[in-house]
Amino acid sequence: MTQTPYFNREISWLQFNFRVLEEASRDDNPLLERLKFLAISESNLNEFFMVRVAGLKQVVASAVNEIQMDGKTAQETLTEIHRQVSVMVRLQYQYMGDIFAGLKPSGIEFVEDFRSFTEADKEFARQFFENNVFRILTPLAIDPSHPFPLIGNNKLNMAVCLKRPGFEQDFFAIVEVPTVIKRFPELPPGDGGVRRFTALEEIIKLHAPDFFPGTQVTSIQGFTITRNSDIAIDEVASDNLLSTIEDELKQRRWGEAVRLSTRIGMPHHVREFLRTKLDLSPEECFERPGLLNLQDLFEIANALQDRADLANNPFIPRNPVQQKKMSHIFQTIRRKDILLHHPYDSFQPVLDLLDFAAMDPKTLAIKQTLYRTGGDSPLIESLIQAAENGKQVTVLMELKARFDEERNIVRAREMEQHGVHVVYGLVGLKIHGKMLQIIRREDDGVKAYCHLSTGNYNPNTARGYTDLALMTADREINNDVTNLFHALTGYASMPKFSRIAAAPINLRETLLSLIQQEIENAEKGMASRIRLKMNALVDPDMIALLYRAARAGVRIELNIRGICCLVPNAEGTEDRIRVISIVGRFLEHSRIFHFENGGDPRVFLASADWMPRNLNRRVEVMFPILDPDHKHTILEILDIIFKDDHNARLLGPDGTWKRLRPEGGGEGFSSQRYFRDQARKNFEQKEKERESQIVFQPAGSPNTPVLSRLIPVDHEAGERASQSDSGN
Repeated sequence: MTQTPYFNREISWLQFNFRVLEEASRDDNPLLERLKFLAISESNLNEFFMVRVAGLKQVVASAVNEIQMDGKTAQETLTEIHRQVSVMVRLQYQYMGDIFAGLKPSGIEFVEDFRSFTEADKEFARQFFENNVFRILTPLAIDPSHPFPLIGNNKLNMAVCLKRPGFEQDFFAIVEVPTVIKRFPELPPGDGGVRRFTALEEIIKLHAPDFFPGTQVTSIQGFTITRNSDIAIDEVASDNLLSTIEDELKQRRWGEAVRLSTRIGMPHHVREFLRTKLDLSPEECFERPGLLNLQDLFEIANALQDRADLANNPFIPRNPVQQKKMSHIFQTIRRKDILLHHPYDSFQPVLDLLDFAAMDPKTLAIKQTLYRTGGDSPLIESLIQAAENGKQVTVLMELKARFDEERNIVRAREMEQHGVHVVYGLVGLKIHGKMLQIIRREDDGVKAYCHLSTGNYNPNTARGYTDLALMTADREINNDVTNLFHALTGYASMPKFSRIAAAPINLRETLLSLIQQEIENAEKGMASRIRLKMNALVDPDMIALLYRAARAGVRIELNIRGICCLVPNAEGTEDRIRVISIVGRFLEHSRIFHFENGGDPRVFLASADWMPRNLNRRVEVMFPILDPDHKHTILEILDIIFKDDHNARLLGPDGTWKRLRPEGGGEGFSSQRYFRDQARKNFEQKEKERESQIVFQPAGSPNTPVLSRLIPVDHEAGERASQSDSGN
């Protein structure tokens, strides 16, 4: 039997991060945006090592030589990862040099070495060191009476070599660079008011003799250690999930080392000493020609926010659900579903809906899932207010949201203190579905309203992630959502659904049925097509079925932002599967599934990617778009996305991604720019009409252009979050 062609999951992710890094090299991106993409690529890479590489190391250590889906062993995959990461690191520093060089003509300079300090710089550095740094630093000597210290995950440290008078051997010490101080202090202005930055470690290098008096500093170079930061929890054996996770979080910072990054110039014997102490192989050690912890470059970009000429133009989204009276919102939803397209549509309607429900005397109960909420979330405040106002409020808080565990624990306890019923997930499952339901007593009885989304309830990421959401009073959808909440919070058996599908109950089976129907339609000569947009396509069974559909004649278009293990142009599928990926200003996060269904298209939105974890080990929700106007809108969104030849890359059968370019040259068509422009035009038009028309016009009104009805929103320019979003 021929093995199903399948790209390696980890190598596919690395190819994704190469696409992110490529944005840092593009001349058509503003310089500060290029700097942010560089920082994002580093942040992504850190997380990749902390989780995925750490997991592979454990597999290798277990001596289980299991062949992966692509035919490689775990060790072979690790070897290829280290090879490709070496290339990626080299490109990072090449692009950083290009960006810093490009900033100079704009009056911004980065002084990378303290030996280039002017006398004014040295005086500034002296005062900065004495006032901000000296008392914080704690040099740690390394000798028989001072064992090798615990060094935190991805913390920047300085390895210091010292000579003492009368001693032949070198002495060795470690100094942790404090994170409570700016990483990149601003030096005195240069000629013509040039803004100049340097790195904190350069100031520390300059003053190293001050905290090692009586010695000669022969070498001082930075290094970082990346550690295994995944959490393995035996939920079955745990008596208290919250306490168990808290205990595991305390251990996360001291996980097994998986990577050592050092600055070029560190003496060989010092690097070997560190490598040996950390039990790392030479392939797990990376020499870098410049700054370490490049994710900190966000600090420089943020310090230069006043330089609009070096950044993206501000984007003001539209709030399509503004009302003269917020109490009308439920009447509006009962008349017609509301479709939101973030960040082009504001997240504000969601905040307003929950805020009003918390104060509304007709509200009886609020139920919500929370996975990632961000910092000081107004959603949490509204839920607390609702509980204090006597509403029955139930929150399914996922404590195991990777790298958000501590924040979620704090939030969960805060809500419990105010009377919110908090459910801490389910044994063996992560709750990743995005659901909000509001129950009200109205004149004609008790009614339910729900908000279902492809993205998290996080106002911050909603300004930088593309997502779709539905507000609906549809009775069957709300009955399904109520039954699912009952199953998750109580002992109810897993329900049967009328409209939605949920993992791990019936989502996989529903998707298999939808694909199978397309296969049958193709074999009968009926209209058949599958278009899918998601973050990752990994599940081998789903990939095998897509191959089968293509061989049956179904045309398949895939927009996969990150990992894609499907091989286009596999045997028998030639020219019937096309895979693109879009990396741009906003992180493409929405999951859209379109099945042609013989000419009567079926359209679904979902919280789930097609990965084994999402379909088997998470609570996920897929919901249908039933309103004809909204269905048409989403199909048009897909049309526009697959038309992109500016930010899109095309996947080849060899696993490489080639950036699409328009025929005949030119800038090309950017789907994100198109949606932003439509949003801006719609916003300007609404501003002109504000004084003479009713403010609210439901999405899907026949007088509203198809795309302008789902565009803009809010009060702040879009922020770009991590392009990885791997915990999602």
